[in-house]
Amino acid sequence: MDRFIAKKRPRLSPSSVQQQTLPPDEDSTDMKLAILLSLFPDIEQDALLDILISSGGSIEDASAVVTAQRAYKPAKKRALGASAIQTSLTSHITTEAGLPPKKQLTRKGKTLHLFSPEDVAAHTPCTIIHNFLPQDEADALLLELLDESKHFSRYRFQLFDRTVESPHTSSLYVSTPEELRQQTSEYTYGGGFRSNVRQLTPYLRAVSAKVQRAVNDEIQKRIQTCYPDGEKLKYQSPKEWVPNAAFVNCYDGPTESVGYHSDELTYLGPRAIIGSLSLGVEREFRVRRTVASDDDERNESEVSPTGSTADSPSKRKATSKGTDVRADAQGQISIHLPHNSLLVMHAEMQEEWKHAIAPAQTVSPHPLSGNRRINITYRWYRDSLHPRNIPRCRCGTHAILRCVQRKRENRGRYMWMCYAGYEPGKKGCTFFQWAEFDDDGEPLWEIKPTEDEAPTLRNFIEEDDKQ
Repeated sequence: MDRFIAKKRPRLSPSSVQQQTLPPDEDSTDMKLAILLSLFPDIEQDALLDILISSGGSIEDASAVVTAQRAYKPAKKRALGASAIQTSLTSHITTEAGLPPKKQLTRKGKTLHLFSPEDVAAHTPCTIIHNFLPQDEADALLLELLDESKHFSRYRFQLFDRTVESPHTSSLYVSTPEELRQQTSEYTYGGGFRSNVRQLTPYLRAVSAKVQRAVNDEIQKRIQTCYPDGEKLKYQSPKEWVPNAAFVNCYDGPTESVGYHSDELTYLGPRAIIGSLSLGVEREFRVRRTVASDDDERNESEVSPTGSTADSPSKRKATSKGTDVRADAQGQISIHLPHNSLLVMHAEMQEEWKHAIAPAQTVSPHPLSGNRRINITYRWYRDSLHPRNIPRCRCGTHAILRCVQRKRENRGRYMWMCYAGYEPGKKGCTFFQWAEFDDDGEPLWEIKPTEDEAPTLRNFIEEDDKQ
């Protein structure tokens, strides 16, 4: 919230106010400032003007930001690791019936910052639980994983004609020696096997059961309050969510990040649900909706499994810029993840949204981890999607499962495709077949591709915006 906290400066004169520009609206800037000054007489006029500009000229949004900033400002004697919580936007922006507004609060090119659990649940496909673990247990888990992080590594992948590394370190954790063996010799990621796989640590194992209970509770709440007729989504599993793998990530300093992406569905299946526990320094988790493209834009951001395109680098650069423009059309939402917060990514997330950990200019150091953030993403690998069941592409590797997100006519369909081309030093093939599932998300393996479907591969592949 530093961007909304202004230093004491002389009040602006009317002439200086006019030098600032705001989006055109029915009310004048002076009128809006007068209203905000009447609501917040203890805040300087220039600070309110900055907030009004960043809120796109909306008095309601500016009022919510000021209230959120006040609620979120840490108390002088706050307990170690405790999280301050923003009052809900819905208490300031309501409909005539007193219900939360249905209109989208994000604006083109803007970032809406959310802190309270009520706002996160209302405006994103996520729910958040602050102060999830007892403080001593959260701190012990953090220290345990900080020590583990010296064994983490950066995964490497091929992006066009370059080999790049992930901008943070990570490791995969599983429960048993047999699962460790399978993860290093059967399960593939990005076209290759993972070498950095470890067994659950004592605290990590103890916390997993608590995450499982909490995530299942949040799933039922989500179904009852957000889904039509209180029923699960099509393809969402009715079974209990049981995490059996955990990716632990370390972001060492404010610049370490991960770009916008959707998580791979290969072993999770459609409508996957992920529990994400944050420890250490607070970072921003940003989400944005995927935007369907028109038919005449279908070639934008389409990449072959070999990591190449038929276009020149300059065309790819222009294409990427066009993709960013479309993706930014509805703005983005920033969910602030303090120490000891559990974020649940619900069944809408991977198919319809992308998410990222944004780089930051600065962070507020945590007493135990300094500038480092530890993040644990718990996942449920389905038995029906074990590697022995998954189709193999023509180059011999396991195909990966993806969902069509941008091409309008096939949006929401699933496909098996080759991904070997993203493994450094390997070339992929043109393998492609549609993936079919029953209403509970279980694969229908008898569906086979037709001969004329493979050439259409390039029409349905999208760039993952890996950075």
